[in-house]
Formats: sequence, C-alpha cells, structure tokens
Amino acid sequence: MAAALLLDVVRDRIRAKHYSYRTEKAYLQWIRRFVRFHRGRHPREMGKGEVERFLTTLATRDHVSASTQNQALAALLFLYREVLSIELPWLDGVVRGKRPVSMPVVLTRHETWAMLGQLNGEPWLIASLLYGSGLRVLECLQIRIKDIDLEYRSITVRDGKGQKDRVVPIAEMLLPHVSTQMDRTRAMFEADRSAGRPGVSLPQALARKYPRASTSWPWQFLFPSPTLCADPYGVSGHPIIPGCGQANFPALH
Repeated sequence: MAAALLLDVVRDRIRAKHYSYRTEKAYLQWIRRFVRFHRGRHPREMGKGEVERFLTTLATRDHVSASTQNQALAALLFLYREVLSIELPWLDGVVRGKRPVSMPVVLTRHETWAMLGQLNGEPWLIASLLYGSGLRVLECLQIRIKDIDLEYRSITVRDGKGQKDRVVPIAEMLLPHVSTQMDRTRAMFEADRSAGRPGVSLPQALARKYPRASTSWPWQFLFPSPTLCADPYGVSGHPIIPGCGQANFPALH
C-alpha cells in the first residue's frame, strides 16, 4: 500500500469513526512525519522500535511538550490498531516529554470585563458567549439558528466534546445582542438566496437525507463567514465548517 493510498485509508477510517476535522488533520500530519522520519518506510514494515525511536526524538531533539508527544502517540496507535490491524507491544522504551507543573491562569471578574471592553461587534459577542455560557470556541462558532431558544434563554450544543450534546444558558444581558446577530445573519442569508449561492455544510449524511436543509434558515450558522469557504471534506463529506455560513463547497483533494 503506497503512502498516499495509506493516508486515504486513514482519512476514511477517521471519518467513519466521526472524529473531528482537527483530529483528522493532526493524525495525518503525525503519520506523515513518522514515515518521513524513517525515510519513507511503510508503517507495516516497522513496529515497536521505530515508534519508540520517533517518539523519543520528539522529546529529546525537538523538545515538544508532553501533550504534543501524546498526540503523536495517539495518531500512531490509531494507525496501527484501526488501519493496519496491528497491536503494538507496550511502548516502555519511550523517553517522555516533561509535563510542566504550573498554576492555572484564572481571570478575575474585573479582568474579564476589562478584556471584553477591548472588543466590539461579533468578536465581543463570541467572547461573551464563551464566558457567559461556558462554550468552547468551535462550539460557539458552530451554533446553528435552530439551536438557539431565546424564549428559554438557551443554546443546544450539538456534537460537543466526546460527541455529546448539552444545553447551556444565555445570559439575560446577551439576549438582545444574540437577537441582533440573528437579524444580521438573516439579511446575509436572504441576500445569498437571492444570488443563488450554495448553502451551509451539514453534519454527517444529512445533506443526502435533507437536500434542501443547507439553504433553509434553521440550519444557518449564527456567525457566518463574510466570504465563501471551501469544505475540506468535499461535498460528499459535509463537515461542519466553523463560521462558514453562506459558502461554496468545492471538493478539496
């Protein structure tokens, strides 16, 4: 199996297991680095020793953090277990990167308000939702109109960390700002429909099941991109592209 074909198989396996696009990019990058490190040898021809040598070099020569080294390890374990069906022995010969022992940085309420005071418009609203609703950045950028309930002052987070849904509150002071943002998005949505532009990307296979959903109002993003965006999965994959509300989605290879 050629390296390029192997990466295609890895990509298909990652998508079959519904991993995030960020995880896909990271895993593919580490697998490429692993193959280059061993001068193009196929992973099936390598094993425990080669994996340990690569991971050790990351810590001793490249001085990567422990979390970065763990990400590389996770990528290689995925490659061997899920793609090549090879169970690697316990990797006890790896020199581990050091985990820093540091105090977490927590802003006081005054510091938070001072930081928010430096923002305005959409960046201010996004930061305020992160702080007030406990959203992660991608969760906030992927909010769909249908998942906002102003009456109950809540947002439904779809497919969050661990592929779990949850409901978070909207601070009362943010309700009028969210409503105004919805009006702005509606104006952009209607302009795109009048211009005949394509709609938003949809998760999983919903685009095949509901072909008109991408151009329907409920599925639009609260924070759409002002420009057209490319879908990295291609039209058939339909990933959720953060912020790409009204977008053209050509296939990328």
